[in-house]
Amino acid sequence: MGLITGLFTLPLAPVRGVVWVAERLHEQAWHELNDPAAVRRQLMDVQAAREAGTIDEQEAERREAELVRRLLPPDIGDREV
Repeated sequence: MGLITGLFTLPLAPVRGVVWVAERLHEQAWHELNDPAAVRRQLMDVQAAREAGTIDEQEAERREAELVRRLLPPDIGDREV
């Protein structure tokens, strides 16, 4: 980056910083949402809630289908489970 370009784009530095932080937050959120270990833990939580009777069978099946969909590749996960 040249001196002139740097001077003209200096006012945009805070915007670039905010965009960078937003991209990092998005990456982290996506990783946490789609991490197989996290999804497996959530599946175990659904099973425990089902066994404890805190959710009914229909709700458990709905949650399990959504969690399994997150584990599958996008082209397979979009199909009806």
